[in-house]
Amino acid sequence: MGDDSEWMKLPIDQKCEHKLWKARLNGYEEALKLFEKIDDEKSPEWSKYLGLIKKFVIDSNAVAQLKGLEAALAYVENAHVAGKTTGEVVSGVVNKVFNQPKARAKELGIDICLMFVEIEKGEVVQEELLKGLDNKNPKIIVACIETLRRALSEFGSKIISLKPIIKVLPKLFESREKAVRDEAKLLAIEIYRWIRDALRPPLQNINSVQLKELEEEWVKLPSSAPKQTRFLRSQQEMKAKFEQQQAAGGDAEGGGDDGDEAVPQVDAYELLEAVEILSKLPKDFYDKIEAKKWQERKEALEAVELLVKNPKLEAGDYADLVKALKKVVGKDTNVMLVALAAKCLAGLAMGLRKKFGQYAGHVVPTILEKFKEKKPQVVQALQEAIDAIFLTTTLQNLSEDILAVMDNKNPTIKQQTSLFIARSFRHCTPSTLPKSLLKPFCAALLKHINDSAPEVRDAAFEALATALKVAGEKAVNPFLTDVDKLKLDRIKECAEKVELASGGKAGGAADRKESRPVAGKAPVLSGAAGDKDTKENVVKSGPLKKPPAAKVGGPPKKGKQAAAGGVGSAGSKGKKGAEVKEIFEPELSIEVCEEKASAVLPASCIQQLDSSNWKERLACMEEFQKAVELMDKTEMPCQALVRMLAKKPGWKETNFQVMQIKLHIVALVSQKGTFSKTSAQIVLDGLVDKIGDVKCGNNAKEALTAIAEACQLPWTAEQVMSMAFSQKNPKNQSETLNWLSNAIKEFGFSGLNVKAFISNVKTALAATNPAVRTSAITLLGVLYLYVGPSLRMFFEDEKPALLSQIDAEFEKMQGQTPPAPTRGSSKHTVGSGDDGEEGDDQEEAGNDVVDLLPRADISDKITSELVSKIGDKNWKIRKEGLDEVASIINEAKFIQPNIGELAPALKSRLNDSNKILVQQTLSILQQLATAIGPNIKQHVKNLGISIITILGDSKSNVRAASLTTINAWTEQTGMKEWLEGEDLSEELKKENPFLRQELLGWLAEKLPTLRTVPSDLFFCVSHLYSCLEDRNGDVRKKAQDALPFFMMHLGFEKMAKATGKLKPASKDQVLAMLEKAKANMPAKPAPPTKSCSRTVGTAPAKCQTASGSGEDFMASSVDTKTDIKKTKAGGTATKTKGIQGKKVPSKPNLKEDDDRSGPIFVIVPGGKEQRMKDEKGLKVLKWNFTTPRDEYIEQLKTQMSSCVAKWLQDEMFHSDFQHHNKALAVMVEHLEIEKDGVISCLDLILKWLTLRFFDTNTSVLMKALEYLKLLFTMLNQEEYHLTENEATSFIPYLVLKVGESKDVIRRDVRAILNRMCLVYPASKMFTFIMEGTKSKNSKQRAECLEELGCLVESYGMNVCQPTPGKALKEMAIHIGDRDNTVRNAALNTIVTVYNVHGDQVFKLIGNLSEKDMSMLEERIKRSAKRPNAALARQVDEKPQRIQSVSANANMLRKGPAEDMSSKLKIMYRTYRIQARNMSGHSEATHTVPREFQLDLDEIENDNGTVRCEMPALVQHKLDDILEPVLIPEPKIRAVSPHFDDMHSNTASTINFVISQVASGDINTSIQALAQIDEVLRQEDKAEAMSGHIDQFLIATFMQLRLIYNTHMADEKLDKDEIVKLYSCIIGNMISLFRIESLAREASAGVLKDLMHGLITLMLDSRVEDLEEGQQVIRSVNLLVVKVLEKSDQTNILSALLVLLQDSLLATASSPKFSELVMKCLWRMVRLLPETINTINLDRIMLDIHIFMKVFPKEKLKQCKSELTIRTLKTLIHTLCKLKGPKILDHLTMIDNKNESELEAHLCRVMKHSLDQTGSKTDKGTEKGASRIDEKSPKAKVNDILAEIFKKIGSKENTKEGLAELYDYKKKYSDADIEPFLKNSSQFFQSYVERGLRLIEMEREGKGRIPSSTGVSPQMEVSCIPTATNTVSSSIGNSNGEEVGPSVYLERLKILRQRCGLDNAKQEERPPLTSQLSKPSVPAVASSTDMLHSKLSQLRESREQYQHIDTDSNQTHSSGTTTSSSSASNIDELKKRLERIKSSRK
Repeated sequence: MGDDSEWMKLPIDQKCEHKLWKARLNGYEEALKLFEKIDDEKSPEWSKYLGLIKKFVIDSNAVAQLKGLEAALAYVENAHVAGKTTGEVVSGVVNKVFNQPKARAKELGIDICLMFVEIEKGEVVQEELLKGLDNKNPKIIVACIETLRRALSEFGSKIISLKPIIKVLPKLFESREKAVRDEAKLLAIEIYRWIRDALRPPLQNINSVQLKELEEEWVKLPSSAPKQTRFLRSQQEMKAKFEQQQAAGGDAEGGGDDGDEAVPQVDAYELLEAVEILSKLPKDFYDKIEAKKWQERKEALEAVELLVKNPKLEAGDYADLVKALKKVVGKDTNVMLVALAAKCLAGLAMGLRKKFGQYAGHVVPTILEKFKEKKPQVVQALQEAIDAIFLTTTLQNLSEDILAVMDNKNPTIKQQTSLFIARSFRHCTPSTLPKSLLKPFCAALLKHINDSAPEVRDAAFEALATALKVAGEKAVNPFLTDVDKLKLDRIKECAEKVELASGGKAGGAADRKESRPVAGKAPVLSGAAGDKDTKENVVKSGPLKKPPAAKVGGPPKKGKQAAAGGVGSAGSKGKKGAEVKEIFEPELSIEVCEEKASAVLPASCIQQLDSSNWKERLACMEEFQKAVELMDKTEMPCQALVRMLAKKPGWKETNFQVMQIKLHIVALVSQKGTFSKTSAQIVLDGLVDKIGDVKCGNNAKEALTAIAEACQLPWTAEQVMSMAFSQKNPKNQSETLNWLSNAIKEFGFSGLNVKAFISNVKTALAATNPAVRTSAITLLGVLYLYVGPSLRMFFEDEKPALLSQIDAEFEKMQGQTPPAPTRGSSKHTVGSGDDGEEGDDQEEAGNDVVDLLPRADISDKITSELVSKIGDKNWKIRKEGLDEVASIINEAKFIQPNIGELAPALKSRLNDSNKILVQQTLSILQQLATAIGPNIKQHVKNLGISIITILGDSKSNVRAASLTTINAWTEQTGMKEWLEGEDLSEELKKENPFLRQELLGWLAEKLPTLRTVPSDLFFCVSHLYSCLEDRNGDVRKKAQDALPFFMMHLGFEKMAKATGKLKPASKDQVLAMLEKAKANMPAKPAPPTKSCSRTVGTAPAKCQTASGSGEDFMASSVDTKTDIKKTKAGGTATKTKGIQGKKVPSKPNLKEDDDRSGPIFVIVPGGKEQRMKDEKGLKVLKWNFTTPRDEYIEQLKTQMSSCVAKWLQDEMFHSDFQHHNKALAVMVEHLEIEKDGVISCLDLILKWLTLRFFDTNTSVLMKALEYLKLLFTMLNQEEYHLTENEATSFIPYLVLKVGESKDVIRRDVRAILNRMCLVYPASKMFTFIMEGTKSKNSKQRAECLEELGCLVESYGMNVCQPTPGKALKEMAIHIGDRDNTVRNAALNTIVTVYNVHGDQVFKLIGNLSEKDMSMLEERIKRSAKRPNAALARQVDEKPQRIQSVSANANMLRKGPAEDMSSKLKIMYRTYRIQARNMSGHSEATHTVPREFQLDLDEIENDNGTVRCEMPALVQHKLDDILEPVLIPEPKIRAVSPHFDDMHSNTASTINFVISQVASGDINTSIQALAQIDEVLRQEDKAEAMSGHIDQFLIATFMQLRLIYNTHMADEKLDKDEIVKLYSCIIGNMISLFRIESLAREASAGVLKDLMHGLITLMLDSRVEDLEEGQQVIRSVNLLVVKVLEKSDQTNILSALLVLLQDSLLATASSPKFSELVMKCLWRMVRLLPETINTINLDRIMLDIHIFMKVFPKEKLKQCKSELTIRTLKTLIHTLCKLKGPKILDHLTMIDNKNESELEAHLCRVMKHSLDQTGSKTDKGTEKGASRIDEKSPKAKVNDILAEIFKKIGSKENTKEGLAELYDYKKKYSDADIEPFLKNSSQFFQSYVERGLRLIEMEREGKGRIPSSTGVSPQMEVSCIPTATNTVSSSIGNSNGEEVGPSVYLERLKILRQRCGLDNAKQEERPPLTSQLSKPSVPAVASSTDMLHSKLSQLRESREQYQHIDTDSNQTHSSGTTTSSSSASNIDELKKRLERIKSSRK
């Protein structure tokens, strides 16, 4: 035992696995302690034991096992992950614990199982326990049963599913083991506690003794419902509630819903196994059932009867069987067989339940007809059958069939139908029995209560009484207005005896039969389900302004109205009742009337009524009127009075005064008295006769209105209309119509019979009299307000002219809401409970308009021939049949739902192998839906479900057709019928990916719109889960999308519970998805609360505070009512106050409503950037699709959830397009207020809008485009620029819409594209639009081509991408398009390009076919008159556009695209704007101190002064300098002090800013560049830069070098920053080189370095790899072209030659580099013809000479590429060609011409050309002829220089050598010492340079200046030629002068500044490249070295640089001047310098 210590040291988990039982025991003990200690259920510690728990349970050692079980129990109780072990642990418990002898082990095992149930793993536990029941060991079986019993007892039947347990119970009762049987008995008793009698059917076959024992036990059970006593982890709230109750000691109900929840009603049917019977039918059944012998038929039926006795049947296709049975019932002569067939039908209906619904419509009419049989057993069988069938469908579906039979002449049929209606009503609830159903039934039954047969009357009374009981008096009374009091009392009396049924079954039906003899008495059926339904459904007609409980409770249980519910409802009810009773009045004889009248009228009055004297009649009438006015309502005999008025002459009265009073009296009587319809009949005719009378018409109308108020408008209107149209008088007809129009507005639309009017209106429309037609159209307009667009259907066959008038009238009414009624009963009910009722009527009127249509019965046209045609083998005949059907439906337009055998015929065609026929069938079904209307419901089960099956078709067009058809059907039927029964779940069960994804997509669209759904939806859940794991990705996606909507209706609990049947792995996955869906679950749509929303306009405050449900109305009525917006803003506050403290049933709505006031877009910092990164990193889907799949929509929804208000998002992603319209309206509203929010979510908004482009609804599209226009205008104002991501995910979809068929949409899209060019570069737009030209849609191609033309016209050729050539080739392809508009568009576009670009277009287009080319040439000729104008216009426009843009500070974005590659421009402008915002515009001092800011406004103001006064000022200053020097006072003002001061400020600021450009910090550099760009972009300010150009360019290429060497290599730096910087630099350069005067200031040396930097950048492969790299390189390309074109041509040519030379010499340089330099040279050569006259050829020839000296011909030939030699030859050749022999005169600057072959080469070329052309006359001016007056004698340069360098090399003569070199360089400023320095060491080179500098300083200091000639400063200022206005030493060179004076000027300026004196602006600015006048070539090399000293100088001093006003067209003058004037100036300067120096000492 010595190894004890070993295992003691092991960790716990290892001990638990040890082979020694003791070690394990110890391990379990420690584990138990550990498990009890860990607090955190998610601690990682738990995971260690996941795999061990099963071993704890199945330990082979009994002692260890006990401890293991305890530890396992603790683990399951505390560990979060325990659920994963359920299956294996419970299986272990069942097999290894339940068989243990120790009771404790079994006890612990049961506890573990129950604990697993508690942690939500009930299904798995139950599954394992049920498996355990099959074990051979009875001990295990007993323990399993006991565990199940305890689980049920504690957790209840909701958590423990009873169906599988009940399934095995009978088998357990048969066990041989008594213990098992006993335990089974206990389990059965426990089950009975929960489900009561539902347990009986499954156990009916067990041993009778056992059953008897059970019965005895069941009786002993308490009747109270059992309660759940142990709760799941997710039910902690219920647990708390339960514990409170326990503490309180009561077991009162768990409060309202919980009470109900505790005991779910279990239907025995659900617990049964379905039996398949179709296959068990006798094989010869269908033959036998048709047999002639009745015995054979009976045999067949008996076989069926036996099969249908099974209480639950499996779903299948029972159509043939039902058809056979129906035939027996309908046609068999043997009544016994009829009864038998009826029994079979009843059995089928009970066994199939809802699945039988699809056959109900076929069978019910037959059964009802068969009620003519007298035999009681037949009648009873038929009753049972029809009752069973009723339960499988709804009353709505059967209503048509039932009502059709009600008019049958046979009294038995009428009686039995009424009784069936009564029984059916008992199963209804107020919600399933709406007014729309009650109305036709009550109308039919009211006819029956007056029937001659007493049994028919009794049955009708019973039916009406039942309706009254179910729907409540309020709903039914309006239909009983014409019933006399006796009958009404009888109905009410019957109603009190009626007992409502539960969901009655066969048993109930049998009970009923026994109580039948006493008609009118209904059987008593118990059950709570009915009440429960009543409770759950909110009744439409119920009063909606109830105390808060109304929402939940609906109307009280027995349907009586709660008086307290409606405000004053009892009062109004009483009043209405009174009206009903008194309104009926028998017709009285004339004698009785006279007698009654004389009692209330003066005698004289009665006598004079028929006097022949009109005055007497008038007096009589006046008395009559007085008497009526004084009479009391109760005493007024209305009928008698109106009879008196009608007495001769009555309505034929000729005197208008008498007539007017007479009519007024009628109005009075009807208003004051109790006026009945009988009285009205007496006067109406007369009134209608007078309505058209000019004098009496108004009185007649008043009287009519009063009568309408007394007798209801619907009745009065019907009477009046029929009377008016039975007359011929058109005036009366038109005035009647006018009166009715007005009356409808006053009384409202409630109860009007549109059908009756329509025929009259049609008559009126056909009238010859125009007034009648006009009145009719006006009346239609009023009807349209109430009925809506469906009204037009009645008039579609009118003449077009008339129809257009009607449409115009409807158009006027569009968008108006009907006025609130001011008269009639509705007036009294505003604010009372009745309000709801009227709202209902109103809605009904709208819905019923379709029912008013005359419907044709086409059943007789559906002949058997037609049906057989449709089923023919030949598809062509089948097609003929279908065509016939389509034409029958078309002709009939509106048909009755009875379509005979057509339904099965069409159904079989849905499976046709020919897809064309399937599609045709679908379109017929679509037609059918429209034609039949809502009554198509009855065909949903047999036809509708078959349409769904087609969603599984492999062809997408068939699927699409199927979906359209389904939607057409659901529009008519609603969704309820489709979701009832298991048909839908059966479809979903099929493993067809197409079917699944289409069906789920359809459900996801429809479910969110429903308020309630049938519980059968639950059947689909298991299939939905299997779809979530389908192999097909689309199916999975659709299933995930549908998940939240299923959950919305079924609830999370129910859905989670349904996962129990899944495999553990699947279950976890599905549960995770459920959790996710729970978060996205939408709220159910709010019920439309009519009463409130109706009064909202009139009394919003009352509505809001009226009750707790008041807030509900807000959510729903916001959408529909116009006044709401006003109400909402003010009303929200009142509303919430009114509701506080009350029970608020729908919190989400309230919350949501409050939220609507906040911002709609939430700004998430960095959100947009993150989204872009995610998309770039492919973490989310790239927004790229042909049609948006659900995953895209889902992704967008998810992304939006964080930054869009929840309520707006719900609107945006709603399935109904009207919500999208609302969302867009809100977005438009918030656009201006929330600019930042919109910009932060712009990518998402644009993506959402692309989804709207795929909607079919035009109104949404129009709204979206409207929004886009506003959006881009706003973005433009905000100076926003679309990011690449935003553009790519939006523009392609917008371009799609450019091809819309509607012109207005195309126009809008084009407008948007136009605006987009302001926020996104046109060149990039070009590529997207170019892509659009490849579309299949010809309209789109044409529009895109047009748009491309516009772009080129507006932005020039550079907009064409990738190159103009490629783009034009693409466009030209379309000239050959087969569509004419596309051809035209292509031609027009190319003509536009031609107008911009001229003949070059033909080159770019390339080869076109002859036909296309001729078309193009023809078109160009036609537009030939225009091009010049167009060009001129363009030339005018462009500068204007640029100016206006740059001048406008916030419109910086637009500068023409051709100047710069657009992306960079945009980025760069954005940074410029940012920089400006940061540094304030001109006052703020965030980053740059005040003195370093460019004061642009001042520069701008003084610009004029600069331009005109400058020369004068300069002259002035020179003289003026002398005075202040004598008394050096600080800051002496100049003549124009302001000008001077300001400029000193500007210049120093520019210096400072330029110095920042070369900064190592990227941001500093960007900011500096942004400020400079600000100056450059505004032409009037740009001059401030003059004089700083070289300095700026040096700083720039320093920065380029810094980026190249440092930044690009830095891994940490974000490469986007570098692109930003590049874009700024390039942008600045382009701005600079756009301004020619400034561009020409760049010196050759600086240009050389700049070109070096740019070409290096173009070749940098690292840049290409960046995201925007290509764009950067393209931009550089553009810039290089600009530099070549705009710089001083001499300097740039010189620079390029030197650069080429350097690149060829440098070994490290790449051949690519030299190649690019040569390309630049070629471009220069191309430009030479235009620029030759501005070039200083002497200098160029010198450069070429030096080049050829370094690279003689032999050396060049050795180069790998012969390009160099060709380039050089081309250059020389071109120069010769242009200048001719004079070219030889330009070799003046070359000292030793023999050093290179230049001269010889020139001579050769000249000779060659002369040979060819003969001598030519000289052309052009001699630019650079001989400018130099005196030339120094030149010795051989090489020899002299070699001598000098020898001296420098020797120690003794080094100083002398340097001095000689200095003098030599002074003398020959262009001498090239480079070759001598090149081969020496770096040290020697710097030594020479340093020595030269020292000598220079020394000589200057001493004031020794070698005399030489030069241009005087005055001269320089006033007439310096453009070409030499640069920072190079070109002036000195060309004039052969020394540059000494400028050096002195520079020094003088510095000294003056140090002394605090103001500098005047007089001097020419010094060359930057060198203070020495070195030859220009070396200057190039050293320009960068100079920069450092220069920049430091800048920081110290505020120097002045001169603005030189140059004219760009000035030619290069030879400008020779006298040396004396120059010399005197220099002497003067020297003296002044000396004076200053001495004064400083």
